[in-house]
Amino acid sequence: MMQTGYTGFSVSVWLHLWLLISFALAKAEQNMEGNTTTSQKSVRHSQFLCSGEQEYVHKRKQVILESLSSLGINCSEDSVPHITLLASGGGQRAAVGLVGSLYQMAKEDMLDTVLYLGGVSGSTWSMATIYSDPQWSTNMDAAVSQLSGPGVELKEALAWLGERAKEEHFSLTDIWGVLTSAGIMKQMDLRCLSDEASRNATNPYPIYSATEMNCLSNGPIEGKWFEVSPHEAGFTELGLFIETSLLGSKFQRGELLEQKPEMDMVKLQGILGCALADEDAIKDYLPPWLNVPGQVDGSAEEYMRVYNALVTLVAMTRSTIQDPTALSDLDKLQKILEETFNDSKSTWLESKSSEERKNLAQQLSLKLLNEVETWSQSLEEGAFKTHVSLLTSQVIPKIMKWEWGTTANFLYQYQDSTVPPCFSTKERIHLVDAGLLINVGYPPFLGDKRDIDLIIAPEYSAGNIFETLIFARDYAAEVNKSFPEIDDKVLEEREWPKDCYVFEGKETELSIVYMPLFNRNNCKDAEEVKARMEEFSTFQRPFSQDKIEFVLETAKTNMENNKDILLREINKAVLRRQNKRKSLLQPTSCTLL
Repeated sequence: MMQTGYTGFSVSVWLHLWLLISFALAKAEQNMEGNTTTSQKSVRHSQFLCSGEQEYVHKRKQVILESLSSLGINCSEDSVPHITLLASGGGQRAAVGLVGSLYQMAKEDMLDTVLYLGGVSGSTWSMATIYSDPQWSTNMDAAVSQLSGPGVELKEALAWLGERAKEEHFSLTDIWGVLTSAGIMKQMDLRCLSDEASRNATNPYPIYSATEMNCLSNGPIEGKWFEVSPHEAGFTELGLFIETSLLGSKFQRGELLEQKPEMDMVKLQGILGCALADEDAIKDYLPPWLNVPGQVDGSAEEYMRVYNALVTLVAMTRSTIQDPTALSDLDKLQKILEETFNDSKSTWLESKSSEERKNLAQQLSLKLLNEVETWSQSLEEGAFKTHVSLLTSQVIPKIMKWEWGTTANFLYQYQDSTVPPCFSTKERIHLVDAGLLINVGYPPFLGDKRDIDLIIAPEYSAGNIFETLIFARDYAAEVNKSFPEIDDKVLEEREWPKDCYVFEGKETELSIVYMPLFNRNNCKDAEEVKARMEEFSTFQRPFSQDKIEFVLETAKTNMENNKDILLREINKAVLRRQNKRKSLLQPTSCTLL
């Protein structure tokens, strides 16, 4: 006889049955991993969490449960919500802003409700720094102080760079990473990310994101997003991962061929935050005279790329020294580069054909590099000249080659139909700033794998407000994952946004709390929002202390002003988790014998 509903079974019996099924599925997944992964040194192919992350999540939920209780939110152990704080990119603006947001969340006793912390680009700079403290979430004062620390001397940075230059995959990423660490974050963190795998669950579980450079422009969507955690690194949509400690080691056909030392956080920071690597991004910085109508080709971008790299390098180097004479010498170089670049305007406008512009771009680029070399040789003998000579000897050849994020490809000759040929046929891949694809790391938190209920998304990006949401929504649609609806009327507020928006998911979908840094609470109109973004632009010299304090306080205030909304949405996340659990327990029908 067919019956509908529980029909005599108690809730406890159904719960017991559901737990047994869950246990069986978990064991089956472990067995599947055992069949597809012949050893710990192999590629893991799965759309489920690895055992290490599962264990961390289980421990972290105990912290979250206590936090929810202290906030007066009723929650059972099996209904702890999966909440992610997802920070955008945005250079130092994002790095400082994230610290401010985290500081205020801790002050409002909400930080311990967060299960995951995700970042891209500039926000990964501060993530890499704060996680050097195993207890950072209980000591945010130290994280704030680090932003204003004494910094790292150029000598120490160059010593690190000299060691990296001996490695097979040395690239501009190493140079960018060390100058970002030393000059902006003021710390040389030589630990490895996998060191965090054995930590307790005091802090949210970190997920860093990158993108594969070649796949970014012309590869399949499944190969674009790359995630890195303390346990695993790999392609999010392909579900192909290796242990994080093996990222950079040589694999063939899915098996470890040669193990290399794990990259430290300085190099990883360079990979995660190297927006300069994207050649297309240079187009946004082309002056009008380089972008002459009818002369739009790659030559202008090539010349601008070299100039922009040198100017940025000077600014980053400047932040690692304090000697007044050396600072004056760097100012002279900055002026030389600017004058040389501007003097080339008339010559460029005289060029006619595409071939002429191509040759001219090469000549003008070499002229810029020669100016750096001449300036370097003109310096007074001493430590600074020695350091500069070492730096330029490493940098200039790499700028001409324009090689970023080079690392061994663990999918080389991997035998599986799901792996695009653009990966399986190449011994090397190039991992760069994920912000070049989406400037917020949504992809690892979409879908069933991490089963997120709520994303708290402080937005520090340049560009149009809501742009990252639109990109994430389109990405989700392309990979067949749900995403909350975005009302087109809200997009009309992009020039002068509110300080907080809630995009609520339907039924069991995740929801997003979206919080623009500059908004109508701290800017009187759209013009002031624009002016603030220009004042704190992504590509500029490292911030002064006043600028650091301003961004910190702005981010803190945004969190403080929206505490009630956050608590409301955290409470809804608990209910959403309960509904998910009920939907698992609710049978459609059963047969009684």
